[in-house]
Amino acid sequence: MAVLEFERPLRELEENLSRLRNAAEAVDPGELEALEAKARALRAQLYGDLGAWDKVQLSRHPDRPYTLDYLQRLTEDFVELHGDRLYSDDHAIVGGLARFRGRSVMVVGHQKGRGVKDAMHRNFGMPHPEGYRKSRRLMELAGRFGRPVLTFIDTPGAYPGLGAEERGQSEAIGQALATMATLPVPIIAVVIGEGGSGGALALGLANRVLMLEYATYSVISPEGCASILWKDGSRAADAAVALRITAEAQRHFGIVDEVIAEPEGGAHRDHDDAALRVGDALERHLRALESRRPENLCHERYERFRKLGRYTAGDPE
Repeated sequence: MAVLEFERPLRELEENLSRLRNAAEAVDPGELEALEAKARALRAQLYGDLGAWDKVQLSRHPDRPYTLDYLQRLTEDFVELHGDRLYSDDHAIVGGLARFRGRSVMVVGHQKGRGVKDAMHRNFGMPHPEGYRKSRRLMELAGRFGRPVLTFIDTPGAYPGLGAEERGQSEAIGQALATMATLPVPIIAVVIGEGGSGGALALGLANRVLMLEYATYSVISPEGCASILWKDGSRAADAAVALRITAEAQRHFGIVDEVIAEPEGGAHRDHDDAALRVGDALERHLRALESRRPENLCHERYERFRKLGRYTAGDPE
């Protein structure tokens, strides 16, 4: 498992504990218990006082569960559907029909890769226009057959390359948003890692938006923001604070509806527990939405996003 810089003291302590457990017959049980208590205290201290930049790093952790990891644990009979019927199949977005806790649903999500070869195959989770056109096609299919849509958001952003721009990246994102705005079925989005820019929002125009505790959601990456504001990408940590990029900040401003607590130390430490927590939250919100009439779902979705960014102007002095 990859180790982030702030996690190193904890990882060293856990490795010592592991060695002691393997030699348990020769170790004083009291010493082992003391070290376990020290590890618990250090873990609580480290993850109880994380800054915005620490959470950015956790949201990008290479061992964090991705969309297919969640689908493997949360769904049955998943049938992946491919292609946008216009150009090609984009492997940075996966989707298809599945059964989620007894319900037939459509699932769509960004997919990063593990290891260099797979990461390149998935374009590091950065979709091309055909990825968003594929997501739009699947959502239209869900609307036609009355299937709820579950989306999993985890991308640094839409791919900004020349080919993507030539094939209409912004138009593809805009059409995806327009489709989600009028879809006559419940849509629930979960930010499971990075929620970067319009590439994330293209799967995020939902009736309910949920976010994992150490995920991030922002109009731009901290590095990009620092480069624009201060002409200095090394100030990314300052930009992360200014952007209000964390889950709690997003909930405070009404951008997300619920923050899902992660297993102690982050979702990368326990994929099964993380998936269970996400599944319980999805089921709860889906149960609340599935009795809504189609026109009410669209209206509530419209009102939800229209009210974002409201402010009260004070009297001029």
